[in-house]
Amino acid sequence: MSTAASARNGTWRNWGGNVTARPAREVTPASVDELAAAVRKAAEDGLRVKAVGTGHSFTSIAATDGVLIRPQLLTGIRNIDRDAMTVTVEAGTPLKRLNVALAREGLSLTNMGDIMEQTVSGATSTGTHGTGRESGSIAAQIRGLELVTADGSVLSCSEKENPEVFAAARIGLGALGIVTAITFAVEPVFLLTAREEPMSLDKVTSAFDELWAENEHFEFYWFPHTGSTNTKRNNRSAGPEKPVPQLQGWFEDEFLSNGVFQVAQWVGRAAPGTIPSIARISSKALSARTYTDIPYKVFTSPRRVRFVEMEYAVPRAAVVGVLRELKAVVDRSGLRVSFPVEVRTAPADDITLSTASGRDSAYIAVHMVKGTPYQAYFTAAERIFTAHEGRPHWGKVHTRDAEYFDGVYPRFGEFTALRDRLDPDRRFQNDYLRRVLGA
Repeated sequence: MSTAASARNGTWRNWGGNVTARPAREVTPASVDELAAAVRKAAEDGLRVKAVGTGHSFTSIAATDGVLIRPQLLTGIRNIDRDAMTVTVEAGTPLKRLNVALAREGLSLTNMGDIMEQTVSGATSTGTHGTGRESGSIAAQIRGLELVTADGSVLSCSEKENPEVFAAARIGLGALGIVTAITFAVEPVFLLTAREEPMSLDKVTSAFDELWAENEHFEFYWFPHTGSTNTKRNNRSAGPEKPVPQLQGWFEDEFLSNGVFQVAQWVGRAAPGTIPSIARISSKALSARTYTDIPYKVFTSPRRVRFVEMEYAVPRAAVVGVLRELKAVVDRSGLRVSFPVEVRTAPADDITLSTASGRDSAYIAVHMVKGTPYQAYFTAAERIFTAHEGRPHWGKVHTRDAEYFDGVYPRFGEFTALRDRLDPDRRFQNDYLRRVLGA
Protein backbone atom coordinates (compact mmCIF):
# COMPACT_ATOMS: atom_id res chain seq x y z
CA MET A 1 0.00 0.00 0.00
CA SER A 2 1.27 3.47 -0.86
CA THR A 3 2.39 5.66 2.02
CA ALA A 4 1.04 8.69 0.18
CA ALA A 5 -2.49 10.00 0.15
CA SER A 6 -4.82 8.47 -2.41
CA ALA A 7 -7.33 9.76 -4.94
CA ARG A 8 -10.23 7.62 -6.15
CA ASN A 9 -13.27 8.70 -8.23
CA GLY A 10 -12.14 12.30 -7.96
CA THR A 11 -12.09 12.13 -4.14
CA TRP A 12 -8.80 12.95 -2.42
CA ARG A 13 -7.97 11.25 0.90
CA ASN A 14 -5.11 11.96 3.29
CA TRP A 15 -2.69 9.33 4.66
CA GLY A 16 -4.50 9.03 8.00
CA GLY A 17 -7.86 8.53 6.23
CA ASN A 18 -9.58 11.21 8.35
CA VAL A 19 -9.77 13.96 5.67
CA THR A 20 -11.40 13.79 2.22
CA ALA A 21 -11.97 16.41 -0.48
CA ARG A 22 -13.44 16.59 -3.98
CA PRO A 23 -11.42 19.09 -6.01
CA ALA A 24 -12.93 20.56 -9.20
CA ARG A 25 -9.74 19.52 -10.98
CA GLU A 26 -6.25 18.22 -10.34
CA VAL A 27 -3.15 19.61 -12.03
CA THR A 28 0.30 17.96 -12.12
CA PRO A 29 2.63 20.69 -13.44
CA ALA A 30 5.98 19.67 -14.92
CA SER A 31 7.59 23.09 -14.46
CA VAL A 32 7.32 26.27 -12.41
CA ASP A 33 5.88 28.02 -15.49
CA GLU A 34 3.14 25.40 -15.77
CA LEU A 35 2.34 25.79 -12.07
CA ALA A 36 2.15 29.59 -12.40
CA ALA A 37 -0.16 29.18 -15.41
CA ALA A 38 -2.40 26.82 -13.39
CA VAL A 39 -2.71 29.46 -10.64
CA ARG A 40 -3.61 32.17 -13.18
CA LYS A 41 -6.17 29.88 -14.87
CA ALA A 42 -7.74 29.09 -11.48
CA ALA A 43 -8.12 32.84 -10.84
CA GLU A 44 -9.84 33.26 -14.24
CA ASP A 45 -12.23 30.43 -13.35
CA GLY A 46 -12.86 31.80 -9.85
CA LEU A 47 -11.41 28.69 -8.20
CA ARG A 48 -9.23 28.43 -5.10
CA VAL A 49 -5.91 26.55 -5.26
CA LYS A 50 -4.13 24.18 -2.87
CA ALA A 51 -0.97 22.13 -3.31
CA VAL A 52 -0.79 18.71 -1.68
CA GLY A 53 2.27 16.52 -1.10
CA THR A 54 1.88 13.00 0.26
CA GLY A 55 -1.11 13.90 2.44
CA HIS A 56 0.68 13.21 5.72
CA SER A 57 -1.16 16.04 7.51
CA PHE A 58 -4.06 14.99 9.75
CA THR A 59 -5.71 18.41 9.36
CA SER A 60 -7.55 19.56 6.23
CA ILE A 61 -4.71 22.02 5.48
CA ALA A 62 -4.43 20.75 1.87
CA ALA A 63 -8.12 20.06 1.18
CA THR A 64 -9.88 22.07 -1.54
CA ASP A 65 -12.97 22.02 -3.72
CA GLY A 66 -11.01 24.09 -6.28
CA VAL A 67 -7.76 23.23 -8.04
CA LEU A 68 -5.53 20.63 -6.37
CA ILE A 69 -1.88 20.97 -7.42
CA ARG A 70 0.14 17.74 -7.33
CA PRO A 71 3.87 18.51 -7.31
CA GLN A 72 5.21 15.01 -7.98
CA LEU A 73 6.86 16.06 -11.27
CA LEU A 74 8.65 18.96 -9.56
CA THR A 75 11.35 16.81 -8.02
CA GLY A 76 15.11 16.50 -7.80
CA ILE A 77 18.10 18.60 -6.82
CA ARG A 78 18.50 21.84 -8.82
CA ASN A 79 21.84 22.92 -7.46
CA ILE A 80 24.50 22.07 -4.87
CA ASP A 81 26.66 24.99 -3.74
CA ARG A 82 29.63 23.54 -1.85
CA ASP A 83 31.05 26.98 -1.02
CA ALA A 84 27.84 28.14 0.65
CA MET A 85 27.05 24.55 1.80
CA THR A 86 23.50 24.71 0.48
CA VAL A 87 21.35 22.52 -1.74
CA THR A 88 18.38 23.77 -3.77
CA VAL A 89 15.68 21.17 -4.31
CA GLU A 90 12.35 21.10 -6.16
CA ALA A 91 9.32 21.33 -3.87
CA GLY A 92 7.78 17.96 -4.72
CA THR A 93 10.91 15.97 -3.82
CA PRO A 94 10.20 13.40 -1.08
CA LEU A 95 12.46 13.76 1.96
CA LYS A 96 13.49 10.12 1.46
CA ARG A 97 14.87 10.89 -2.02
CA LEU A 98 16.58 14.05 -0.78
CA ASN A 99 18.28 12.20 2.08
CA VAL A 100 19.54 9.41 -0.17
CA ALA A 101 20.74 11.87 -2.86
CA LEU A 102 22.54 14.03 -0.29
CA ALA A 103 24.26 10.99 1.25
CA ARG A 104 25.53 10.03 -2.21
CA GLU A 105 27.06 13.52 -2.45
CA GLY A 106 28.63 13.16 1.01
CA LEU A 107 26.17 15.67 2.51
CA SER A 108 23.36 15.69 5.08
CA LEU A 109 20.74 17.87 6.70
CA THR A 110 21.62 18.65 10.33
CA ASN A 111 18.35 17.35 11.77
CA MET A 112 15.19 15.67 10.52
CA GLY A 113 11.86 14.22 11.63
CA ASP A 114 11.20 10.57 12.36
CA ILE A 115 9.56 9.74 9.01
CA MET A 116 10.68 10.77 5.53
CA GLU A 117 7.68 10.04 3.31
CA GLN A 118 6.62 13.70 3.02
CA THR A 119 7.59 16.10 0.26
CA VAL A 120 10.07 18.81 1.28
CA SER A 121 7.46 21.54 0.76
CA GLY A 122 4.71 19.70 2.66
CA ALA A 123 7.02 18.91 5.56
CA THR A 124 8.38 22.45 5.91
CA SER A 125 5.09 24.27 5.30
CA THR A 126 3.52 22.53 8.30
CA GLY A 127 6.56 22.75 10.60
CA THR A 128 7.64 19.09 10.62
CA HIS A 129 10.46 18.58 13.13
CA GLY A 130 12.57 16.01 14.90
CA THR A 131 14.16 16.50 18.28
CA GLY A 132 17.23 18.58 19.09
CA ARG A 133 18.97 20.53 21.81
CA GLU A 134 20.47 23.08 19.41
CA SER A 135 19.14 22.09 15.98
CA GLY A 136 15.56 22.93 15.04
CA SER A 137 12.85 21.87 12.61
CA ILE A 138 13.42 21.11 8.94
CA ALA A 139 12.12 24.61 8.13
CA ALA A 140 14.74 26.15 10.45
CA GLN A 141 17.39 24.78 8.05
CA ILE A 142 15.94 26.70 5.06
CA ARG A 143 18.17 29.39 3.53
CA GLY A 144 16.01 30.35 0.56
CA LEU A 145 12.54 29.78 -0.94
CA GLU A 146 10.90 30.21 -4.31
CA LEU A 147 7.13 30.45 -4.48
CA VAL A 148 4.35 31.19 -6.95
CA THR A 149 2.11 33.88 -5.47
CA ALA A 150 -1.60 34.50 -6.02
CA ASP A 151 -1.11 36.62 -9.17
CA GLY A 152 0.94 33.85 -10.81
CA SER A 153 4.30 35.57 -10.36
CA VAL A 154 7.40 33.81 -9.01
CA LEU A 155 8.87 35.29 -5.82
CA SER A 156 12.27 34.40 -4.32
CA CYS A 157 13.08 35.11 -0.70
CA SER A 158 15.94 34.68 1.76
CA GLU A 159 17.42 36.62 4.68
CA LYS A 160 18.65 39.21 2.13
CA GLU A 161 15.90 39.09 -0.53
CA ASN A 162 12.30 39.81 0.59
CA PRO A 163 13.29 39.04 4.21
CA GLU A 164 9.79 39.73 5.59
CA VAL A 165 8.41 36.99 3.30
CA PHE A 166 11.27 34.66 4.25
CA ALA A 167 10.51 35.13 7.98
CA ALA A 168 6.99 33.76 7.45
CA ALA A 169 7.05 31.57 4.35
CA ARG A 170 9.42 28.93 5.73
CA ILE A 171 6.34 27.66 7.61
CA GLY A 172 3.73 29.24 5.37
CA LEU A 173 0.80 26.78 5.79
CA GLY A 174 0.21 27.10 2.03
CA ALA A 175 -1.35 30.51 2.77
CA LEU A 176 1.24 32.80 1.14
CA GLY A 177 1.84 30.99 -2.15
CA ILE A 178 2.80 27.62 -3.60
CA VAL A 179 6.41 26.72 -2.81
CA THR A 180 8.28 25.56 -5.91
CA ALA A 181 11.87 25.21 -4.62
CA ILE A 182 13.66 25.23 -1.29
CA THR A 183 17.32 25.94 -0.51
CA PHE A 184 18.54 24.08 2.58
CA ALA A 185 21.71 24.48 4.60
CA VAL A 186 23.64 21.19 4.52
CA GLU A 187 26.84 19.89 6.05
CA PRO A 188 29.32 17.12 5.30
CA VAL A 189 27.72 13.77 6.12
CA PHE A 190 28.45 12.66 9.69
CA LEU A 191 27.82 9.70 11.96
CA LEU A 192 25.36 9.48 14.81
CA THR A 193 25.43 6.94 17.59
CA ALA A 194 21.95 6.04 18.79
CA ARG A 195 21.35 4.58 22.21
CA GLU A 196 17.85 3.20 22.69
CA GLU A 197 16.88 1.87 26.09
CA PRO A 198 13.85 1.33 28.30
CA MET A 199 13.60 3.61 31.35
CA SER A 200 10.90 4.16 33.95
CA LEU A 201 8.68 7.21 33.46
CA ASP A 202 9.60 8.44 36.96
CA LYS A 203 13.30 8.31 36.09
CA VAL A 204 12.85 10.10 32.74
CA THR A 205 10.73 12.87 34.21
CA SER A 206 12.97 13.44 37.24
CA ALA A 207 16.13 13.48 35.07
CA PHE A 208 14.60 15.17 32.01
CA ASP A 209 16.68 18.37 32.22
CA GLU A 210 19.93 16.39 32.46
CA LEU A 211 18.94 14.00 29.65
CA TRP A 212 18.09 17.00 27.47
CA ALA A 213 21.32 18.86 28.34
CA GLU A 214 23.66 15.87 27.91
CA ASN A 215 22.41 14.78 24.47
CA GLU A 216 22.28 16.49 21.09
CA HIS A 217 19.00 14.72 20.34
CA PHE A 218 16.87 13.19 23.09
CA GLU A 219 13.36 11.77 22.83
CA PHE A 220 11.23 9.19 24.56
CA TYR A 221 7.99 7.27 24.19
CA TRP A 222 5.74 6.70 27.19
CA PHE A 223 3.36 3.73 27.07
CA PRO A 224 0.02 4.80 28.65
CA HIS A 225 -1.32 2.47 31.40
CA THR A 226 2.30 1.74 32.38
CA GLY A 227 5.14 3.49 34.15
CA SER A 228 7.49 2.57 31.29
CA THR A 229 9.18 4.51 28.51
CA ASN A 230 11.59 3.80 25.70
CA THR A 231 14.28 6.49 25.37
CA LYS A 232 16.45 7.41 22.39
CA ARG A 233 19.65 9.45 22.51
CA ASN A 234 21.42 10.43 19.28
CA ASN A 235 24.87 12.02 19.44
CA ARG A 236 27.58 12.71 16.88
CA SER A 237 30.23 10.06 16.72
CA ALA A 238 33.76 9.65 15.37
CA GLY A 239 32.75 6.15 14.29
CA PRO A 240 33.31 3.51 13.19
CA GLU A 241 30.00 2.93 11.41
CA LYS A 242 28.12 0.11 13.14
CA PRO A 243 24.62 -0.14 11.66
CA VAL A 244 21.90 -2.39 13.08
CA PRO A 245 22.47 -5.83 11.50
CA GLN A 246 19.94 -6.47 8.72
CA LEU A 247 18.13 -9.38 10.37
CA GLN A 248 18.03 -7.67 13.76
CA GLY A 249 16.82 -4.47 12.08
CA TRP A 250 14.05 -6.33 10.31
CA PHE A 251 13.02 -8.09 13.54
CA GLU A 252 13.00 -4.95 15.72
CA ASP A 253 11.87 -2.26 13.25
CA GLU A 254 9.54 -4.26 11.01
CA PHE A 255 8.40 -7.32 12.96
CA LEU A 256 8.12 -5.81 16.47
CA SER A 257 7.61 -2.09 15.79
CA ASN A 258 5.26 -2.53 12.83
CA GLY A 259 4.03 -6.14 12.51
CA VAL A 260 3.43 -7.17 16.14
CA PHE A 261 2.39 -3.60 16.96
CA GLN A 262 -0.24 -3.73 14.19
CA VAL A 263 -1.64 -7.00 15.57
CA ALA A 264 -1.70 -5.47 19.07
CA GLN A 265 -3.69 -2.53 17.66
CA TRP A 266 -6.21 -4.89 16.02
CA VAL A 267 -6.65 -6.83 19.27
CA GLY A 268 -7.00 -3.57 21.18
CA ARG A 269 -9.68 -2.32 18.78
CA ALA A 270 -11.64 -5.56 19.04
CA ALA A 271 -11.30 -5.81 22.85
CA PRO A 272 -10.42 -2.41 24.40
CA GLY A 273 -10.29 -4.01 27.86
CA THR A 274 -7.08 -5.82 26.88
CA ILE A 275 -5.20 -2.59 26.04
CA PRO A 276 -3.52 -2.03 29.46
CA SER A 277 -2.18 -5.61 29.41
CA ILE A 278 -0.99 -5.23 25.81
CA ALA A 279 0.69 -1.93 26.76
CA ARG A 280 2.60 -3.62 29.59
CA ILE A 281 3.79 -6.39 27.25
CA SER A 282 4.67 -3.91 24.46
CA SER A 283 6.70 -1.72 26.80
CA LYS A 284 8.78 -4.75 27.80
CA ALA A 285 9.25 -6.14 24.26
CA LEU A 286 11.84 -3.55 23.29
CA SER A 287 15.34 -4.11 24.60
CA ALA A 288 18.31 -1.72 24.70
CA ARG A 289 20.43 -1.34 21.57
CA THR A 290 23.24 0.92 20.34
CA TYR A 291 24.19 1.53 16.72
CA THR A 292 26.12 4.08 14.64
CA ASP A 293 25.10 5.19 11.14
CA ILE A 294 24.62 8.19 8.85
CA PRO A 295 21.94 10.66 10.03
CA TYR A 296 18.86 9.71 8.03
CA LYS A 297 19.29 6.04 8.96
CA VAL A 298 19.31 7.01 12.64
CA PHE A 299 16.72 9.81 12.76
CA THR A 300 14.03 8.15 10.63
CA SER A 301 12.18 4.86 10.86
CA PRO A 302 9.38 3.15 8.91
CA ARG A 303 5.82 3.79 10.13
CA ARG A 304 3.47 1.25 8.61
CA VAL A 305 0.71 1.28 11.24
CA ARG A 306 -1.72 4.01 10.21
CA PHE A 307 -2.81 6.39 12.95
CA VAL A 308 -4.30 9.79 13.71
CA GLU A 309 -2.19 12.23 15.73
CA MET A 310 -2.40 15.39 17.81
CA GLU A 311 0.81 17.15 18.83
CA TYR A 312 1.35 20.33 20.84
CA ALA A 313 4.47 22.38 21.55
CA VAL A 314 4.64 23.65 25.13
CA PRO A 315 7.40 25.71 26.78
CA ARG A 316 10.22 23.26 27.45
CA ALA A 317 10.21 24.06 31.17
CA ALA A 318 6.55 22.92 31.37
CA VAL A 319 6.86 19.52 29.70
CA VAL A 320 7.26 17.29 32.77
CA GLY A 321 4.27 18.88 34.48
CA VAL A 322 2.16 18.55 31.34
CA LEU A 323 3.08 14.87 30.97
CA ARG A 324 2.18 14.15 34.60
CA GLU A 325 -1.20 15.80 34.09
CA LEU A 326 -1.77 13.71 30.96
CA LYS A 327 -0.90 10.51 32.82
CA ALA A 328 -3.28 11.42 35.65
CA VAL A 329 -6.11 12.03 33.17
CA VAL A 330 -5.50 8.72 31.36
CA ASP A 331 -5.26 6.80 34.66
CA ARG A 332 -8.55 8.07 36.06
CA SER A 333 -10.62 8.41 32.88
CA GLY A 334 -11.29 4.89 31.71
CA LEU A 335 -9.70 5.82 28.36
CA ARG A 336 -7.93 2.93 26.64
CA VAL A 337 -4.84 4.21 24.83
CA SER A 338 -2.87 1.66 22.82
CA PHE A 339 -0.34 4.02 21.19
CA PRO A 340 2.76 5.44 22.92
CA VAL A 341 3.01 9.17 23.67
CA GLU A 342 6.05 10.75 21.98
CA VAL A 343 8.09 13.53 23.63
CA ARG A 344 10.69 15.62 21.75
CA THR A 345 12.30 19.08 22.01
CA ALA A 346 13.39 22.00 19.81
CA PRO A 347 15.29 25.23 20.45
CA ALA A 348 13.63 28.61 19.90
CA ASP A 349 13.68 29.84 16.29
CA ASP A 350 12.79 33.05 14.43
CA ILE A 351 10.09 31.75 12.04
CA THR A 352 6.85 33.72 12.45
CA LEU A 353 4.43 30.79 12.95
CA SER A 354 6.87 28.07 13.97
CA THR A 355 5.66 26.13 17.00
CA ALA A 356 9.10 26.95 18.49
CA SER A 357 8.95 30.64 17.49
CA GLY A 358 10.66 32.68 20.20
CA ARG A 359 10.67 29.96 22.84
CA ASP A 360 12.51 26.73 23.69
CA SER A 361 9.88 24.06 23.19
CA ALA A 362 8.97 20.50 23.98
CA TYR A 363 6.52 18.48 21.91
CA ILE A 364 4.01 15.99 23.23
CA ALA A 365 2.30 13.85 20.60
CA VAL A 366 -0.72 11.64 21.27
CA HIS A 367 -1.87 9.05 18.73
CA MET A 368 -4.77 6.67 18.12
CA VAL A 369 -4.77 3.88 15.56
CA LYS A 370 -6.68 4.73 12.37
CA GLY A 371 -10.39 3.91 12.67
CA THR A 372 -10.67 4.06 16.47
CA PRO A 373 -12.56 6.91 18.16
CA TYR A 374 -9.95 9.45 19.23
CA GLN A 375 -12.07 12.48 20.19
CA ALA A 376 -12.37 11.84 23.96
CA TYR A 377 -8.63 11.26 24.39
CA PHE A 378 -7.57 14.14 22.16
CA THR A 379 -10.05 16.53 23.81
CA ALA A 380 -8.71 15.65 27.27
CA ALA A 381 -5.12 16.05 26.09
CA GLU A 382 -5.84 19.33 24.30
CA ARG A 383 -7.40 20.80 27.44
CA ILE A 384 -4.09 20.22 29.25
CA PHE A 385 -1.92 21.48 26.37
CA THR A 386 -3.87 24.71 25.90
CA ALA A 387 -3.77 25.47 29.64
CA HIS A 388 0.02 25.74 29.16
CA GLU A 389 -0.20 28.04 26.08
CA GLY A 390 0.47 25.06 23.84
CA ARG A 391 0.83 25.55 20.10
CA PRO A 392 -0.58 22.72 17.97
CA HIS A 393 1.39 21.28 15.06
CA TRP A 394 -0.18 22.81 11.92
CA GLY A 395 -0.54 19.41 10.25
CA LYS A 396 -1.99 17.48 13.18
CA VAL A 397 -5.46 17.29 14.71
CA HIS A 398 -6.48 20.28 16.86
CA THR A 399 -9.54 22.49 17.42
CA ARG A 400 -7.86 25.92 17.80
CA ASP A 401 -8.80 29.06 15.85
CA ALA A 402 -7.33 32.42 14.88
CA GLU A 403 -8.32 34.06 18.17
CA TYR A 404 -6.38 31.43 20.12
CA PHE A 405 -3.32 31.70 17.86
CA ASP A 406 -3.30 35.46 18.19
CA GLY A 407 -2.81 34.86 21.92
CA VAL A 408 0.00 32.26 21.72
CA TYR A 409 1.98 33.66 18.75
CA PRO A 410 3.39 37.16 19.45
CA ARG A 411 3.92 37.70 15.68
CA PHE A 412 0.57 36.33 14.49
CA GLY A 413 -0.53 39.73 13.15
CA GLU A 414 2.69 39.98 11.17
CA PHE A 415 1.79 36.77 9.31
CA THR A 416 -1.82 37.75 8.58
CA ALA A 417 -0.74 41.20 7.34
CA LEU A 418 1.73 39.57 4.93
CA ARG A 419 -1.01 37.23 3.74
CA ASP A 420 -3.27 40.25 3.08
CA ARG A 421 -0.51 41.68 0.90
CA LEU A 422 0.44 38.49 -1.00
CA ASP A 423 -3.03 36.93 -1.32
CA PRO A 424 -5.66 39.69 -0.99
CA ASP A 425 -8.32 37.66 -2.84
CA ARG A 426 -7.62 34.51 -0.79
CA ARG A 427 -6.74 32.39 -3.82
CA PHE A 428 -5.04 29.90 -1.41
CA GLN A 429 -7.83 29.93 1.17
CA ASN A 430 -9.66 26.84 2.39
CA ASP A 431 -11.80 26.04 5.43
CA TYR A 432 -8.79 25.17 7.56
CA LEU A 433 -6.98 28.45 6.84
CA ARG A 434 -10.19 30.39 7.43
CA ARG A 435 -10.35 28.86 10.89
CA VAL A 436 -6.71 29.18 11.91
CA LEU A 437 -5.87 32.53 10.28
CA GLY A 438 -9.26 34.22 10.26
CA ALA A 439 -11.25 35.32 7.21
